[in-house]
Amino acid sequence: MPTERSVPSHPFRELARSSPARAAALVFVLAAAFFSALLALPISTDDPNGTPLIDAIFTGVSAVTVTGLTTVDTATHWSLFGEIVILVGIQTGGLGIVTIALLLARAVTRHLGVQSKVFAQQSIGTSKIGEVGTLLRIVVLTTFAIEGTIFLLLLPPFLIEESTWYEGVGNALFYAVSSFNNAGFSVHPGGLQALGTNVWIIGPVMLGVFVGSFGFPVFLTLITQRWNRKRWTLHTKLTLAMTTGLLLIGAIGWGLSEWNNPGTVGDESPLDKILHALFASTMMRSGGFTLTDTAAAHPVTLLLTDALMFVGGGSASTAGGIKVTTLAVLFLAIIAEARGDKDLRVAGRSIPSESLRVAISVTFLGATLVLVATALILAANPSISLARVAFEVISAFATCGLSVGLSAELDTFGKFVLSLLMLAGRIGPIGLAAALALKQRTLLYSLPEERPIIG
Repeated sequence: MPTERSVPSHPFRELARSSPARAAALVFVLAAAFFSALLALPISTDDPNGTPLIDAIFTGVSAVTVTGLTTVDTATHWSLFGEIVILVGIQTGGLGIVTIALLLARAVTRHLGVQSKVFAQQSIGTSKIGEVGTLLRIVVLTTFAIEGTIFLLLLPPFLIEESTWYEGVGNALFYAVSSFNNAGFSVHPGGLQALGTNVWIIGPVMLGVFVGSFGFPVFLTLITQRWNRKRWTLHTKLTLAMTTGLLLIGAIGWGLSEWNNPGTVGDESPLDKILHALFASTMMRSGGFTLTDTAAAHPVTLLLTDALMFVGGGSASTAGGIKVTTLAVLFLAIIAEARGDKDLRVAGRSIPSESLRVAISVTFLGATLVLVATALILAANPSISLARVAFEVISAFATCGLSVGLSAELDTFGKFVLSLLMLAGRIGPIGLAAALALKQRTLLYSLPEERPIIG
């Protein structure tokens, strides 16, 4: 008699079903290890001495986490093969921890399990579990469509700027992917500073970073609802409002602080100063590109940058940080408390208390990661100032990529700490938020209430 064939168990299949958030994190770690190994190959560098392993690991992690921090100069150290590896690493990381893990889970399991679909629902922003497969395809197609648009905008000025057509095409493609994915990698010595204030290049790069920081839930809402703002989700409204507000705050703050600083834009024309301020504000929250020497900025500017980097961009976006909606929920909680309101209400909606708890948890986790990493690097390098270490650490956690030059100066231990922090910054808040959103425990009893003294 024929016997029923049992489907063989697969480790990733079991992990994807039992814990989609862990599966997503595992995919990210394996991707970082893979690209680090490729960058460690002799073919990846033009340096006859090769690439030290820690620098290959650091760059591989930075690419996959779309951070942009570097310990070697991208333009001069890496060969064409190495730059292609970095570009593919950025694209892989930019597609996102959720998309990568769920696409792999689907390939292994032939379908998305219920827990994986709920994980995607929480992370991508769909209200219907059955639509996740279709929405994942939309995420991938949207990514390539936006990158293609940025590429077409960058192609003419780079064809004019570069000496050969293939360099122009290659650079336009590299910056299109790097900008939309908020990676901050540059293939020009000295970064975009070498291109001055060429608005035909700077403009599309700013646009790519700005749009890339919205997040896929916002894209999906705009695709389905167009400009019918009444039907936009609360998440979309909060993300767009906070992103625009922080852009203006950052531009005004950076402009006022750096207006007369000869080390940055003090000698520029007023119009160029305004352009620099808008560019810097766009990059503060995750872009990582810079037109000036960050280390020469005023201490107030660095402090403002620290704050905006820590916030980051939109949820499920290529940006890092604790996310703008997290900050919005915390602000709304403060306003509600000041007014004496019991509920968090905005735009005709009430925000559940669970969202506030997740926002507090994500913020506390982010602050803890920054504190621990800063303490470790300071303990190993007591001669380095706290301000420089804190800036580099927050940039790594927020996967921003702005640097005061410390990454290249650190020893192996310091680079390893920053590498772990880039991974934790990319995975930690996302994984925690997803885990908290998915874990709902029902208690069959309640305890007496007692309020501790707060404040």
